[in-house]
Amino acid sequence: MSITVLKPGLQTTIQSRPRVGMRHLGVPAGGAADTLSLALANRLVGNAWHEPALEATLLGPTVRFESPCMFAMTGAHAVAKLNGNEIGMHMVVSAGAGDELEIGSATAGARIYMAVGGRIEADKVFGSASTNLQAGFGGLQGRALEAGDRLRFSPGAGDACETPDEFRLPMSSSWAVRVCSSVETGQLDASAMERLFDTNWTVSRRADRMGLRLEGPGLRVTSDGRMPSAGVFPGTVQCPEDGAPYLLSVDAGTVGGYPRIAQVARADRHLLGQLRPGDHLRLLLREPDEAVEALHAKLDYWRAWLPDIEEILL
Repeated sequence: MSITVLKPGLQTTIQSRPRVGMRHLGVPAGGAADTLSLALANRLVGNAWHEPALEATLLGPTVRFESPCMFAMTGAHAVAKLNGNEIGMHMVVSAGAGDELEIGSATAGARIYMAVGGRIEADKVFGSASTNLQAGFGGLQGRALEAGDRLRFSPGAGDACETPDEFRLPMSSSWAVRVCSSVETGQLDASAMERLFDTNWTVSRRADRMGLRLEGPGLRVTSDGRMPSAGVFPGTVQCPEDGAPYLLSVDAGTVGGYPRIAQVARADRHLLGQLRPGDHLRLLLREPDEAVEALHAKLDYWRAWLPDIEEILL
């Protein structure tokens, strides 16, 4: 059973769960930029939440199903057509052999996820089939999909169902994420501290799976903006020398040499995968105990639909 890529879209990769326990070797976690949307797509087609799926950034691919299968799409809002007929997201769709699926441009949000019932064959490295484009491993030969690629998959047994309305993630061009202060937050002067949390930041064109540069008033730190390299994580907000905050995403390196001025709370980290150039972002300062409380509330909410939510929001 297979799918042929006719047009690859802007950047379509195979993504799965993050790589856990490899940071001491310099290997970032990676995985789906929006793990919650990945899990929702796999849930619909009867897969384990972490089975490999397609992650399409801003513009989706056009594919031909060489075998009958069930599939589902979640994540960013986009118009998708099966044999020219528009189909919905957050529902299981049946495709026959020879059917063609065209996933258009994302209109809100940045990344679309498509899962098929069964398992897409992919290169598993360090416990995950996720594609790491910088290192060139995982997924399909460690690269983005290209026209002519054939993706093989095993048959699955998905049921015809839809994501309940209350579990469909809203997409927007204006976002807010909760953050806690970090190790070098104290290096910000008083006015910079105020601007960091009061500014409606704009996501710049420098936005990918490594991270996102935020545009707005420049920030100043009491140092020269440089420091010995230290550990960083997805969701770390750094302050480079130019004063423009840089928000690290899933494929960011494991160490960095700029002051770490905030850290996105675990409850909201999956939202970073849906930020796109031009979107607006507010950073909402919270105390650590408030961030923990928000996480527990989110876990309690999602557990009814996604029993593995603790692992999904790792």
